[in-house]
Amino acid sequence: MTDDNWVVLAAAGDAARADRVVSWRRIVVQSVLAVLVVFGVAASAGTIAARQAAESESVNDALTVTDLLAGAVVTPALEDALLSPDEATAAAARDRLDAVIRPGVLVGAIVRTKIWTPEGRIVYSDEPRLIGRTFPLGDDERAVLRTPRTRADVSDLDEPENQYERSDSKLLEVYRPVWTPGGRTLLFETYSRYDAVTDRSGQLWRGFAGITVSSLLLMLVLQAPVTWALVGRVRRATLQREQLRERAMAASDSERKRIAATLHDGVVQDLTAGAFAVAAAAGKARSTPGAESLAERLDSVAGTVRAGVGSMRSLLVDIYPPSLVDSGLAAALEDLVTGLRERGTEVAITVSPERELTPDVEALLFRVAQESLRNVAKHADASHVVVAVTGAVTLEITDDGVGFDSAAVRPEGHFGLRVMADLAREAGAMLAVASRPGGGTRWRLEKKL
Repeated sequence: MTDDNWVVLAAAGDAARADRVVSWRRIVVQSVLAVLVVFGVAASAGTIAARQAAESESVNDALTVTDLLAGAVVTPALEDALLSPDEATAAAARDRLDAVIRPGVLVGAIVRTKIWTPEGRIVYSDEPRLIGRTFPLGDDERAVLRTPRTRADVSDLDEPENQYERSDSKLLEVYRPVWTPGGRTLLFETYSRYDAVTDRSGQLWRGFAGITVSSLLLMLVLQAPVTWALVGRVRRATLQREQLRERAMAASDSERKRIAATLHDGVVQDLTAGAFAVAAAAGKARSTPGAESLAERLDSVAGTVRAGVGSMRSLLVDIYPPSLVDSGLAAALEDLVTGLRERGTEVAITVSPERELTPDVEALLFRVAQESLRNVAKHADASHVVVAVTGAVTLEITDDGVGFDSAAVRPEGHFGLRVMADLAREAGAMLAVASRPGGGTRWRLEKKL
Protein backbone atom coordinates (compact mmCIF):
# COMPACT_ATOMS: atom_id res chain seq x y z
CA MET A 1 0.00 0.00 0.00
CA THR A 2 1.02 3.61 -0.50
CA ASP A 3 2.53 5.81 2.17
CA ASP A 4 0.89 8.98 3.48
CA ASN A 5 2.57 11.38 1.07
CA TRP A 6 -0.70 13.19 0.39
CA VAL A 7 -1.21 15.62 -2.49
CA VAL A 8 -4.17 17.95 -1.95
CA LEU A 9 -6.29 18.38 -5.08
CA ALA A 10 -8.97 20.55 -3.45
CA ALA A 11 -8.65 22.39 -0.15
CA ALA A 12 -11.46 22.49 2.37
CA GLY A 13 -13.50 25.68 2.24
CA ASP A 14 -12.38 26.80 -1.24
CA ALA A 15 -15.89 26.93 -2.61
CA ALA A 16 -17.28 28.39 0.59
CA ARG A 17 -14.94 31.33 0.29
CA ALA A 18 -15.50 31.74 -3.43
CA ASP A 19 -19.30 31.51 -3.36
CA ARG A 20 -20.01 33.16 -0.03
CA VAL A 21 -22.71 35.80 -0.29
CA VAL A 22 -21.14 39.17 0.34
CA SER A 23 -21.67 40.21 3.97
CA TRP A 24 -22.35 43.78 4.97
CA ARG A 25 -20.45 43.21 8.19
CA ARG A 26 -17.46 42.00 6.19
CA ILE A 27 -17.60 45.08 3.94
CA VAL A 28 -17.82 47.43 6.92
CA VAL A 29 -14.92 45.72 8.70
CA GLN A 30 -12.77 45.81 5.56
CA SER A 31 -13.62 49.48 4.98
CA VAL A 32 -12.75 50.40 8.56
CA LEU A 33 -9.50 48.45 8.37
CA ALA A 34 -8.65 50.15 5.08
CA VAL A 35 -9.30 53.56 6.64
CA LEU A 36 -7.16 52.67 9.64
CA VAL A 37 -4.32 51.55 7.38
CA VAL A 38 -4.58 54.73 5.32
CA PHE A 39 -4.76 56.80 8.49
CA GLY A 40 -1.73 54.99 9.92
CA VAL A 41 0.29 55.63 6.76
CA ALA A 42 -0.89 59.23 6.65
CA ALA A 43 -0.13 59.65 10.36
CA SER A 44 3.41 58.36 9.92
CA ALA A 45 4.03 60.52 6.88
CA GLY A 46 2.36 63.49 8.57
CA THR A 47 4.43 63.09 11.71
CA ILE A 48 7.65 63.07 9.72
CA ALA A 49 6.53 66.03 7.61
CA ALA A 50 5.34 67.96 10.66
CA ARG A 51 8.61 67.30 12.50
CA GLN A 52 10.63 68.46 9.51
CA ALA A 53 8.47 71.54 8.98
CA ALA A 54 8.54 72.40 12.70
CA GLU A 55 12.30 71.97 12.86
CA SER A 56 12.75 74.16 9.81
CA GLU A 57 10.47 76.86 11.27
CA SER A 58 12.14 76.71 14.67
CA VAL A 59 15.60 76.91 13.18
CA ASN A 60 14.57 79.93 11.12
CA ASP A 61 12.98 81.55 14.16
CA ALA A 62 16.11 80.97 16.24
CA LEU A 63 18.25 82.33 13.41
CA THR A 64 16.14 85.48 13.15
CA VAL A 65 16.10 86.06 16.92
CA THR A 66 19.86 85.52 17.27
CA ASP A 67 20.52 87.81 14.33
CA LEU A 68 18.46 90.56 15.92
CA LEU A 69 20.04 90.08 19.36
CA ALA A 70 23.52 90.16 17.89
CA GLY A 71 22.88 93.46 16.17
CA ALA A 72 20.76 95.19 18.80
CA VAL A 73 22.15 93.87 22.11
CA VAL A 74 25.51 92.14 21.79
CA THR A 75 27.43 94.29 19.28
CA PRO A 76 26.77 97.59 21.13
CA ALA A 77 27.99 96.00 24.38
CA LEU A 78 31.24 94.58 22.97
CA GLU A 79 34.52 96.18 24.01
CA ASP A 80 38.03 95.72 22.69
CA ALA A 81 39.04 95.23 26.31
CA LEU A 82 37.37 91.82 26.14
CA LEU A 83 40.45 90.65 24.20
CA SER A 84 42.98 92.39 26.44
CA PRO A 85 45.93 90.22 27.57
CA ASP A 86 45.47 91.76 31.01
CA GLU A 87 43.09 89.41 32.80
CA ALA A 88 41.70 92.08 35.12
CA THR A 89 40.85 94.35 32.19
CA ALA A 90 39.30 91.49 30.26
CA ALA A 91 37.34 90.35 33.31
CA ALA A 92 35.88 93.83 33.83
CA ALA A 93 34.80 93.94 30.18
CA ARG A 94 33.21 90.49 30.53
CA ASP A 95 31.29 91.61 33.60
CA ARG A 96 29.89 94.61 31.77
CA LEU A 97 28.97 92.38 28.80
CA ASP A 98 27.40 89.78 31.10
CA ALA A 99 25.23 92.46 32.69
CA VAL A 100 23.79 93.16 29.25
CA ILE A 101 23.52 89.58 27.91
CA ARG A 102 21.84 87.90 30.86
CA PRO A 103 18.76 90.09 30.93
CA GLY A 104 18.78 90.88 27.23
CA VAL A 105 19.76 87.59 25.54
CA LEU A 106 19.18 84.71 27.98
CA VAL A 107 15.40 84.99 27.75
CA GLY A 108 12.76 82.76 26.25
CA ALA A 109 14.16 79.60 24.64
CA ILE A 110 17.86 80.65 24.64
CA VAL A 111 19.78 78.73 27.33
CA ARG A 112 23.45 79.31 26.46
CA THR A 113 25.63 81.96 24.78
CA LYS A 114 29.28 81.94 23.74
CA ILE A 115 31.60 84.40 22.09
CA TRP A 116 34.66 82.96 20.30
CA THR A 117 37.82 84.32 18.80
CA PRO A 118 38.73 83.09 15.29
CA GLU A 119 41.37 80.90 16.95
CA GLY A 120 38.71 78.99 18.90
CA ARG A 121 39.13 80.57 22.32
CA ILE A 122 35.96 81.34 24.27
CA VAL A 123 36.22 84.92 25.56
CA TYR A 124 32.71 85.06 27.00
CA SER A 125 29.99 82.58 28.04
CA ASP A 126 27.23 82.64 30.60
CA GLU A 127 28.83 79.37 31.76
CA PRO A 128 32.01 80.68 33.51
CA ARG A 129 33.80 77.31 33.30
CA LEU A 130 34.03 77.68 29.51
CA ILE A 131 35.71 81.10 29.55
CA GLY A 132 39.32 80.98 28.42
CA ARG A 133 39.14 77.43 27.07
CA THR A 134 40.04 76.73 23.45
CA PHE A 135 38.30 74.29 21.14
CA PRO A 136 38.87 73.86 17.40
CA LEU A 137 36.23 75.61 15.32
CA GLY A 138 34.39 73.53 12.75
CA ASP A 139 34.36 74.17 9.04
CA ASP A 140 30.95 75.84 9.23
CA GLU A 141 32.05 78.24 11.95
CA ARG A 142 35.21 79.23 10.05
CA ALA A 143 33.16 79.67 6.86
CA VAL A 144 30.82 82.07 8.70
CA LEU A 145 33.79 84.14 9.84
CA ARG A 146 35.23 84.25 6.31
CA THR A 147 31.91 85.09 4.68
CA PRO A 148 29.80 86.94 7.23
CA ARG A 149 26.33 85.44 7.56
CA THR A 150 24.10 83.79 10.16
CA ARG A 151 23.85 79.98 10.27
CA ALA A 152 21.57 77.72 12.30
CA ASP A 153 21.67 73.93 12.92
CA VAL A 154 20.33 71.29 15.27
CA SER A 155 23.17 70.35 17.59
CA ASP A 156 23.50 66.82 18.98
CA LEU A 157 25.80 68.09 21.75
CA ASP A 158 28.51 65.46 21.27
CA GLU A 159 31.38 67.94 20.97
CA PRO A 160 33.67 68.67 23.97
CA GLU A 161 32.59 72.31 23.98
CA ASN A 162 29.01 71.18 24.75
CA GLN A 163 29.78 69.26 27.91
CA TYR A 164 27.76 71.69 30.04
CA GLU A 165 24.71 71.62 27.73
CA ARG A 166 24.17 67.87 27.69
CA SER A 167 21.29 67.95 30.15
CA ASP A 168 19.22 68.46 26.99
CA SER A 169 19.25 65.85 24.23
CA LYS A 170 19.16 68.45 21.45
CA LEU A 171 19.55 72.19 21.13
CA LEU A 172 19.15 74.66 18.27
CA GLU A 173 22.56 76.19 17.60
CA VAL A 174 22.88 79.60 15.87
CA TYR A 175 26.12 81.48 15.18
CA ARG A 176 27.18 84.59 13.29
CA PRO A 177 30.09 87.06 13.33
CA VAL A 178 30.10 90.20 15.51
CA TRP A 179 32.69 92.97 15.66
CA THR A 180 34.27 94.96 18.46
CA PRO A 181 34.50 98.77 18.19
CA GLY A 182 38.10 98.33 17.00
CA GLY A 183 37.01 96.03 14.15
CA ARG A 184 38.09 92.71 15.71
CA THR A 185 35.91 89.82 14.44
CA LEU A 186 34.36 87.45 16.97
CA LEU A 187 31.88 84.57 16.67
CA PHE A 188 28.62 84.97 18.59
CA GLU A 189 26.79 81.71 19.33
CA THR A 190 23.47 80.89 21.01
CA TYR A 191 21.81 77.62 22.00
CA SER A 192 18.01 77.38 22.21
CA ARG A 193 15.83 74.63 23.66
CA TYR A 194 14.50 72.01 21.20
CA ASP A 195 11.13 72.08 22.97
CA ALA A 196 10.00 74.69 20.49
CA VAL A 197 10.40 72.13 17.70
CA THR A 198 8.33 69.55 19.58
CA ASP A 199 5.60 72.07 20.42
CA ARG A 200 5.42 73.36 16.89
CA SER A 201 5.44 69.84 15.49
CA GLY A 202 2.45 68.98 17.69
CA GLN A 203 0.59 72.04 16.46
CA LEU A 204 1.26 71.20 12.83
CA TRP A 205 0.32 67.56 13.35
CA ARG A 206 -2.95 68.42 15.04
CA GLY A 207 -3.89 70.60 12.11
CA PHE A 208 -2.79 67.94 9.65
CA ALA A 209 -4.62 65.18 11.54
CA GLY A 210 -7.84 67.17 11.57
CA ILE A 211 -7.69 67.61 7.81
CA THR A 212 -6.76 63.96 7.26
CA VAL A 213 -9.49 62.53 9.49
CA SER A 214 -12.09 64.84 7.98
CA SER A 215 -11.01 63.84 4.46
CA LEU A 216 -11.16 60.13 5.25
CA LEU A 217 -14.57 60.41 6.87
CA LEU A 218 -15.83 62.42 3.92
CA MET A 219 -14.43 59.76 1.57
CA LEU A 220 -16.29 57.06 3.51
CA VAL A 221 -19.52 59.03 3.42
CA LEU A 222 -19.20 59.63 -0.34
CA GLN A 223 -18.30 56.01 -1.03
CA ALA A 224 -21.05 54.54 1.14
CA PRO A 225 -23.86 54.83 -1.48
CA VAL A 226 -21.63 53.43 -4.22
CA THR A 227 -20.46 50.59 -1.99
CA TRP A 228 -24.05 49.88 -0.93
CA ALA A 229 -25.16 49.63 -4.56
CA LEU A 230 -22.20 47.48 -5.63
CA VAL A 231 -22.52 45.09 -2.69
CA GLY A 232 -26.25 44.75 -3.30
CA ARG A 233 -25.57 43.95 -6.94
CA VAL A 234 -22.92 41.39 -6.03
CA ARG A 235 -25.21 39.78 -3.46
CA ARG A 236 -28.02 39.52 -6.03
CA ALA A 237 -25.64 38.08 -8.62
CA THR A 238 -24.32 35.54 -6.11
CA LEU A 239 -27.81 34.46 -5.10
CA GLN A 240 -28.84 34.18 -8.74
CA ARG A 241 -25.76 32.08 -9.46
CA GLU A 242 -26.62 29.80 -6.56
CA GLN A 243 -30.20 29.46 -7.79
CA LEU A 244 -29.00 28.72 -11.33
CA ARG A 245 -26.59 26.11 -10.02
CA GLU A 246 -29.32 24.44 -7.98
CA ARG A 247 -31.67 24.49 -10.96
CA ALA A 248 -28.94 23.07 -13.21
CA MET A 249 -28.23 20.28 -10.75
CA ALA A 250 -31.92 19.53 -10.39
CA ALA A 251 -32.34 19.54 -14.17
CA SER A 252 -29.31 17.30 -14.56
CA ASP A 253 -30.67 14.82 -12.00
CA SER A 254 -34.06 14.88 -13.67
CA GLU A 255 -32.56 14.33 -17.10
CA ARG A 256 -30.33 11.49 -15.90
CA LYS A 257 -33.31 9.89 -14.25
CA ARG A 258 -35.36 10.21 -17.46
CA ILE A 259 -32.55 8.75 -19.59
CA ALA A 260 -32.03 5.90 -17.15
CA ALA A 261 -35.76 5.14 -17.07
CA THR A 262 -35.96 5.23 -20.87
CA LEU A 263 -33.02 2.87 -21.25
CA HIS A 264 -34.30 0.53 -18.55
CA ASP A 265 -37.85 0.35 -19.88
CA GLY A 266 -36.81 0.31 -23.53
CA VAL A 267 -33.42 -0.93 -24.65
CA VAL A 268 -32.67 -3.07 -21.59
CA GLN A 269 -36.06 -4.78 -21.74
CA ASP A 270 -35.73 -5.35 -25.47
CA LEU A 271 -32.22 -6.79 -25.07
CA THR A 272 -33.40 -9.01 -22.23
CA ALA A 273 -36.28 -10.24 -24.30
CA GLY A 274 -33.91 -10.82 -27.20
CA ALA A 275 -31.55 -12.80 -24.98
CA PHE A 276 -34.45 -15.04 -23.88
CA ALA A 277 -35.60 -15.52 -27.49
CA VAL A 278 -32.13 -16.44 -28.71
CA ALA A 279 -31.65 -18.81 -25.75
CA ALA A 280 -34.98 -20.48 -26.59
CA ALA A 281 -33.93 -20.82 -30.24
CA ALA A 282 -30.63 -22.33 -29.14
CA GLY A 283 -32.51 -24.89 -27.02
CA LYS A 284 -34.75 -25.79 -29.94
CA ALA A 285 -31.72 -26.13 -32.22
CA ARG A 286 -30.04 -28.50 -29.78
CA SER A 287 -33.07 -30.79 -29.95
CA THR A 288 -32.97 -30.83 -33.75
CA PRO A 289 -30.69 -33.47 -35.31
CA GLY A 290 -27.80 -31.91 -37.26
CA ALA A 291 -28.27 -28.39 -35.82
CA GLU A 292 -25.64 -28.63 -33.10
CA SER A 293 -23.42 -26.00 -34.78
CA LEU A 294 -26.35 -23.58 -35.01
CA ALA A 295 -27.15 -24.19 -31.33
CA GLU A 296 -23.61 -23.27 -30.33
CA ARG A 297 -23.72 -20.06 -32.34
CA LEU A 298 -27.07 -19.14 -30.82
CA ASP A 299 -25.73 -19.81 -27.32
CA SER A 300 -22.80 -17.53 -28.09
CA VAL A 301 -25.14 -14.78 -29.30
CA ALA A 302 -27.32 -15.19 -26.20
CA GLY A 303 -24.25 -14.86 -23.96
CA THR A 304 -23.17 -11.73 -25.81
CA VAL A 305 -26.63 -10.19 -25.42
CA ARG A 306 -26.70 -11.07 -21.70
CA ALA A 307 -23.25 -9.43 -21.28
CA GLY A 308 -24.57 -6.37 -23.07
CA VAL A 309 -27.55 -6.28 -20.73
CA GLY A 310 -25.18 -6.47 -17.74
CA SER A 311 -23.05 -3.64 -19.12
CA MET A 312 -26.17 -1.59 -19.76
CA ARG A 313 -27.36 -2.13 -16.19
CA SER A 314 -23.95 -1.00 -14.89
CA LEU A 315 -24.23 2.07 -17.11
CA LEU A 316 -27.66 2.80 -15.67
CA VAL A 317 -26.17 2.73 -12.17
CA ASP A 318 -23.52 5.23 -13.30
CA ILE A 319 -26.10 7.51 -14.93
CA TYR A 320 -28.61 7.44 -12.09
CA PRO A 321 -28.18 5.24 -9.02
CA PRO A 322 -31.72 4.52 -7.81
CA SER A 323 -30.35 2.74 -4.77
CA LEU A 324 -28.78 6.02 -3.53
CA VAL A 325 -32.22 7.57 -3.20
CA ASP A 326 -34.16 4.46 -2.28
CA SER A 327 -31.74 2.43 -0.15
CA GLY A 328 -28.96 4.85 0.86
CA LEU A 329 -25.24 5.21 0.31
CA ALA A 330 -24.19 1.70 1.33
CA ALA A 331 -26.45 0.04 -1.25
CA ALA A 332 -25.35 2.52 -3.94
CA LEU A 333 -21.69 1.75 -3.25
CA GLU A 334 -22.45 -1.96 -3.48
CA ASP A 335 -23.94 -1.35 -6.91
CA LEU A 336 -20.84 0.61 -7.96
CA VAL A 337 -18.43 -2.20 -7.21
CA THR A 338 -20.46 -4.92 -8.99
CA GLY A 339 -18.32 -4.65 -12.11
CA LEU A 340 -15.07 -4.91 -10.11
CA ARG A 341 -16.29 -8.01 -8.31
CA GLU A 342 -17.36 -9.61 -11.57
CA ARG A 343 -13.75 -9.14 -12.77
CA GLY A 344 -12.43 -10.98 -9.69
CA THR A 345 -11.40 -7.95 -7.61
CA GLU A 346 -12.03 -8.29 -3.89
CA VAL A 347 -13.91 -5.24 -2.59
CA ALA A 348 -14.63 -4.45 1.07
CA ILE A 349 -17.14 -1.70 1.86
CA THR A 350 -17.62 -0.05 5.26
CA VAL A 351 -20.19 2.71 5.80
CA SER A 352 -20.20 3.81 9.44
CA PRO A 353 -20.33 7.61 9.72
CA GLU A 354 -20.60 9.23 13.13
CA ARG A 355 -23.82 10.99 12.22
CA GLU A 356 -26.64 10.70 9.71
CA LEU A 357 -25.66 11.97 6.28
CA THR A 358 -27.71 14.50 4.37
CA PRO A 359 -28.73 13.73 0.76
CA ASP A 360 -26.24 16.32 -0.54
CA VAL A 361 -23.36 14.74 1.36
CA GLU A 362 -24.38 11.24 0.26
CA ALA A 363 -24.48 12.42 -3.35
CA LEU A 364 -21.00 13.96 -2.99
CA LEU A 365 -19.53 10.79 -1.48
CA PHE A 366 -21.15 8.66 -4.17
CA ARG A 367 -19.90 10.80 -7.07
CA VAL A 368 -16.32 10.91 -5.75
CA ALA A 369 -16.39 7.17 -5.06
CA GLN A 370 -17.78 6.60 -8.54
CA GLU A 371 -14.91 8.49 -10.21
CA SER A 372 -12.31 6.85 -7.96
CA LEU A 373 -13.60 3.34 -8.66
CA ARG A 374 -13.65 4.09 -12.40
CA ASN A 375 -9.95 4.91 -12.14
CA VAL A 376 -9.39 1.67 -10.24
CA ALA A 377 -11.23 -0.32 -12.92
CA LYS A 378 -9.40 1.36 -15.83
CA HIS A 379 -5.87 1.83 -14.55
CA ALA A 380 -5.11 0.21 -11.19
CA ASP A 381 -5.13 -3.53 -12.07
CA ALA A 382 -5.84 -4.05 -8.36
CA SER A 383 -6.72 -7.32 -6.65
CA HIS A 384 -8.10 -5.75 -3.50
CA VAL A 385 -10.04 -2.52 -2.92
CA VAL A 386 -11.31 -1.00 0.35
CA VAL A 387 -14.08 1.62 0.42
CA ALA A 388 -14.71 3.19 3.82
CA VAL A 389 -17.00 6.00 4.98
CA THR A 390 -16.14 6.92 8.56
CA GLY A 391 -15.91 9.85 10.94
CA ALA A 392 -17.73 13.05 10.24
CA VAL A 393 -17.37 12.70 7.25
CA THR A 394 -14.40 10.90 5.61
CA LEU A 395 -14.38 8.77 2.48
CA GLU A 396 -11.29 6.65 1.81
CA ILE A 397 -10.75 4.37 -1.17
CA THR A 398 -7.60 2.23 -1.10
CA ASP A 399 -6.34 -0.20 -3.69
CA ASP A 400 -3.24 -2.36 -4.07
CA GLY A 401 -2.82 -1.66 -7.77
CA VAL A 402 0.07 -0.37 -9.88
CA GLY A 403 -0.13 3.16 -8.45
CA PHE A 404 1.44 6.29 -9.92
CA ASP A 405 3.56 9.28 -8.92
CA SER A 406 1.07 11.41 -6.98
CA ALA A 407 3.57 14.27 -6.72
CA ALA A 408 3.33 14.75 -10.49
CA VAL A 409 -0.46 14.55 -10.72
CA ARG A 410 -2.25 17.52 -12.34
CA PRO A 411 -6.08 17.56 -12.19
CA GLU A 412 -6.31 19.80 -15.24
CA GLY A 413 -4.62 17.12 -17.34
CA HIS A 414 -7.07 14.33 -16.45
CA PHE A 415 -10.82 14.64 -16.84
CA GLY A 416 -11.69 12.25 -13.99
CA LEU A 417 -9.36 14.00 -11.55
CA ARG A 418 -10.74 17.36 -12.56
CA VAL A 419 -14.30 16.13 -11.99
CA MET A 420 -13.45 14.89 -8.48
CA ALA A 421 -11.54 18.07 -7.61
CA ASP A 422 -14.41 20.24 -8.86
CA LEU A 423 -16.96 18.22 -6.90
CA ALA A 424 -14.95 18.55 -3.70
CA ARG A 425 -14.25 22.23 -4.27
CA GLU A 426 -17.89 23.08 -4.95
CA ALA A 427 -18.89 21.31 -1.75
CA GLY A 428 -16.16 22.96 0.33
CA ALA A 429 -14.52 19.60 1.00
CA MET A 430 -10.88 18.47 1.00
CA LEU A 431 -9.77 15.92 -1.59
CA ALA A 432 -6.30 14.37 -1.50
CA VAL A 433 -4.50 11.46 -3.14
CA ALA A 434 -1.44 9.48 -2.09
CA SER A 435 0.23 7.04 -4.46
CA ARG A 436 3.55 5.78 -5.76
CA PRO A 437 4.47 3.41 -8.58
CA GLY A 438 3.91 -0.16 -7.44
CA GLY A 439 2.54 0.97 -4.08
CA GLY A 440 -1.19 1.28 -4.72
CA THR A 441 -3.34 4.40 -4.34
CA ARG A 442 -5.36 6.04 -1.58
CA TRP A 443 -8.08 8.64 -2.12
CA ARG A 444 -9.32 10.68 0.80
CA LEU A 445 -12.30 13.05 0.91
CA GLU A 446 -13.09 15.05 4.07
CA LYS A 447 -16.23 17.11 4.47
CA LYS A 448 -17.01 19.11 7.59
CA LEU A 449 -20.67 19.14 8.54
